[in-house]
Formats: sequence, structure tokens, C-alpha cells
Amino acid sequence: MMKARLSFALALALALPAAATEFANPLVLQRADPHVTLHGDGYYYYTATVPEYDRIELRRTRSLDELGKAEARVVWRKHASGPMSRHIWAPELHHIDGKWYLYFTAGREDAPFDIRLYVLENAAANPLEGQWIERGQLKTGWESFALDATTFVVKGQRYLAWTQKPPTADRHMTAVYLAKMDTPLSIQGPATLLTTPDYAWEKMTHHVNEAPAVLLKNGRVFMTYSASATDASYSLGLLTAAESANLLDPAAWTKSPLPVFRTNAAAGQYGPGHNSFTTTPDGKRDILVYHARNYEKITGDSLFDPNRHTRAQPITWRPDGTPDFGAPVPDASVARPSR
Repeated sequence: MMKARLSFALALALALPAAATEFANPLVLQRADPHVTLHGDGYYYYTATVPEYDRIELRRTRSLDELGKAEARVVWRKHASGPMSRHIWAPELHHIDGKWYLYFTAGREDAPFDIRLYVLENAAANPLEGQWIERGQLKTGWESFALDATTFVVKGQRYLAWTQKPPTADRHMTAVYLAKMDTPLSIQGPATLLTTPDYAWEKMTHHVNEAPAVLLKNGRVFMTYSASATDASYSLGLLTAAESANLLDPAAWTKSPLPVFRTNAAAGQYGPGHNSFTTTPDGKRDILVYHARNYEKITGDSLFDPNRHTRAQPITWRPDGTPDFGAPVPDASVARPSR
């Protein structure tokens, strides 16, 4: 009987999926708003917000665990004055129609928080080489506080999702919008408002819905976004739509009433958010890449605390085809960055 039980247990263990991939978190110290692209050449390309808010860096590696050791190539620096001279935030790297594009947020030296969306373009095969050309502001249809652009394709149509203060808002707050793109540098038609801060967990200190990121799986479009202040209250929300739906119809989207990824004090992870998605090199496992701090208490404005570190962990999938992000896992080692 004991042998039979052992044999059954062994067979069951062999039949179960492999244990979750573990990463050497934190992958990169003092890099917030991480964006990772697994390109067709087998390299992971990585960019993120640097704590000085003054430049855009790129790295590439074969392994996510090697990102922190990879050369950080500076591909663009802020201007001395005028547009793109302050608060260089949230770069994202995308390969579209044979060229590389960097979408990023920038303010002005004379108006640091008068931020807008901008685009750089590079025709080189390797985005760490070649020339990055400034393509100017990505216009959204009205002028207001705008940031965190991302782009994705569903059924052959490219979309832009981004964050902006609504034109009718009577207070400072941000919402997530969606529009079709007609070129990598422009949108067509009016923008659709997808989500505003509705729940208490989206309005802790600040009324914020920002940093959309898109995962396509199981016939659905899953869009995460980040909510609340950039401290321990920061967390991920989730919007879901069918791929076959009219994505520009707000009614096509369902919003989770609770955050799907949030502070895990037991693991020493605070304020996880502003994520991107990638996969293992073989494409078989989906991976959440995000930033978080390993302490709760912050001196001064959390926006200027440099210790949001890049981390990653696998995503599991429920039987109904929806993602389970779990909770932020403990770091593999204790990070001791300079202050």
C-alpha cells in the first residue's frame, strides 16, 4: 500500500507543471517603469526610467537575470531647455515595420510637470546602434498632462494606449485612453476613455490610473494599469476585453473592482507597479516585469526616492483563461543600493 501511494505521488508530481521560474530579483537596481521586449533575434531589450530623469538607456541580454550586468547604453539625453528638457519618464521600446521606436514622457525645464508624449525612431537592426531621430510630440487630440504610452496590435490593427488628464477634469487626476494608430507616430480618430480612478485603492493620496500594459492571451486583451501614489499604495488594476470586440467601445471592457497585484509586506515588496509583459525565450511562460521598493517608509516625495528596482516573476493562468499575478515574491538577495 505504501509503495502504491509513493508511486502515485511520484506520477502525480511528474504530471504537474514545472515549478515557477525564479528570477534573481531585483534584476536591475534603481530602475523604475521597466519595459522588456523579447525580439526575434533572441535578445531581451530593456529600458526603464533612470532616477536622474535625464536620459534614456537601453540594454540587451539573452537572459533576464543578466540585465543588471549588461551595458547600459545611453541612446538619448534630455535637452537643455524647451520641450524634452525635464522629467524623462517611462520609455518603451517597440519594433514596428522594420524600425525601432522609443515612446517616452518629457516635461520642460521651465514647466517640469507640463509633460507630454514624444517619440524617437531608429532604423538600425540593433537599437543600441544606429541613429535615434527625434520625431516630436505624439499628439492625442488635446493638450494636457500626458504620459506612459504603449502600443499593441489586435487582429492587424495597431492601437495606442496612454495616460492623460481628461479635458473636463476639474482637479489633477489621470485616466487611461485608447485610440487606433495610423502610423507609429500618430493616432487616428477620437480617443476612447477606458478607466478613471473609481475605487478607494485607486485614489490613495492621488487620483491615478496610469501606465497601461497589454497582454494578449486566450482570445482576450488584458490591460493592466497602475493606480494611486508612487509609494506603498501603488498597485495594479486590470481591464479585460474580448479580442473580437470593438476595443474602442468602453462597454467592451470589464474592470476588476480590486487590485490584481499589490504591496506584499511579508515579502518585503512595497508599491509594485508600472509593469510590462514578456515571455521565457521559448515563449511558453508569460512573465510580469515590474518595479517595487523593498521598504515602506519614504522620506520626502516618493517620486524622488530612487529605489524602485526592476523585478520579474512568472504569471500563472486560471482554468477560465484569466491571469493570476499572485503576490510580489521576496527578493533572491537583499538589495543595498546607494541613496
